[in-house]
Amino acid sequence: MHSPRPDFTPKSGFFCGYNTAMEFFLNDPTVPRLPPEQTRLTGLRAEPYPDGQRLRVILDLTPFQQRPYLELTLTDPAGAQVASADIVEPMSWKLELTLHNRKANLADGKYTLVARLSYPELGEIDRRELVIELPAATA
Repeated sequence: MHSPRPDFTPKSGFFCGYNTAMEFFLNDPTVPRLPPEQTRLTGLRAEPYPDGQRLRVILDLTPFQQRPYLELTLTDPAGAQVASADIVEPMSWKLELTLHNRKANLADGKYTLVARLSYPELGEIDRRELVIELPAATA
């Protein structure tokens, strides 16, 4: 097969499927990747934005062989869900995202962020919980 770039030689099956070997994003062969049963959340951090309406979430996972599913849920002090996100098969084991609340105004207080890591065939593998003090909305 002729390649337009002389420094790039396509591998057999490289373009088949949806990057199942994760060669493009995670191409360091020295990093050991864990099977689904051993994949874990290694870090969960959250930083509220000054407006009190959004939450920056930083997730760290162990390097994985098979991309997991992640579920994030933010609940208010009364236990009502105010934000959530589902991440299906993330490409990387370090993620940053912003959760937006569903309520018009969030009261200040202690909110709970729960992160769940799962695989469809295995169910929930790992879970982390974080209590965050959110300021009252300023906008």
